[in-house]
Amino acid sequence: MNKNMSSLDRILRVVAATVFAYLYFSGAVTGTLGIVLVVLGAVFLLTSLIGFCPLYTPFHFSTKKSE
Repeated sequence: MNKNMSSLDRILRVVAATVFAYLYFSGAVTGTLGIVLVVLGAVFLLTSLIGFCPLYTPFHFSTKKSE
């Protein structure tokens, strides 16, 4: 599994996950939309930690500069 995410991509995903968690746990977003945001935030956080996005693979897309 090769990394396919740049540092900027990873940072933006962590920021988005943080915002989603804040919106849900502050009560600003509730119900189904809140649960979807928390799950999406968890996926963003996980993919940013490992540096690999499986959705990029079928499209041969990478935000990481080639070495």
